[in-house]
Amino acid sequence: MRRSRAQIIPHVLLILLSLVMIIPLYWVLKTSLTGENLFIYPPSLIPRDPHVFFFIDVYYWIPFMRYFFNSVLVSLIVVAANVVLNSMAGFALRYTFPGKRLIILTYLSCTMIPFQTTIIPAFLLTKHLGLLNTHFGLALPLMSTIINIFVFKASFDAVPSSLYDAAKIDGMADWKMLFRIYLPLSKAAVGTNIILSFIWSWNNFIWPLIIINQREMQTLPLGLARFLSYFEDTSGQMYAFVLMVIAPVIAVFLLNQKRFISGVLSGAVKG
Repeated sequence: MRRSRAQIIPHVLLILLSLVMIIPLYWVLKTSLTGENLFIYPPSLIPRDPHVFFFIDVYYWIPFMRYFFNSVLVSLIVVAANVVLNSMAGFALRYTFPGKRLIILTYLSCTMIPFQTTIIPAFLLTKHLGLLNTHFGLALPLMSTIINIFVFKASFDAVPSSLYDAAKIDGMADWKMLFRIYLPLSKAAVGTNIILSFIWSWNNFIWPLIIINQREMQTLPLGLARFLSYFEDTSGQMYAFVLMVIAPVIAVFLLNQKRFISGVLSGAVKG
């Protein structure tokens, strides 16, 4: 009996904590369906006369689908580049070679440099490459991230070295080993890379604001800032737009949450 109570109490506490964390999201959903003012007192917990008209209004005020397409395309480029480039870098760090420790220390040092301090050289580089107002230019700064490189490295280090030796004896090239052996065995690292790179790309605001001056190339964060100039109060349209922006992020996380948690834990243990 005591053992069952000891098992029930943590679950009850976790459920209560989850409900507390869901309240802001529920409030955004309720406001997007009713248009109620957030500051009315007493607040109503149950939506009154809900409808989807506010979501429809979003399409009439701004070119939402164009912004959505830009964000999706840029995020797909970022995710694909992160999986390929970061896995290659993580695979290279498995080897022992002169200067490896220096490279790792350089990577770790670069993580302490904020992106704001590198905006000017990044902009000049993008301009000289002719990538201003392009989807590839929007994706360029996030196509490889140091944190995700170490996630792959930790996952590859956990793969038995006997597999590498057997593949080497069979004459398999290193790039084939990476894509045929190591990546299939590192699904947690792949899921972690997908989630982190997608969220960083989807929520990116400063970089698109700097290199984009054409309205049709704007992404959803820029569209949201523009939309706020139309609805500065706590209107249903504004919260409908917010919900439409965060819905893909929630969906991607839910689809890869098990792999994400496994990847983070493996990085913490093996790092």
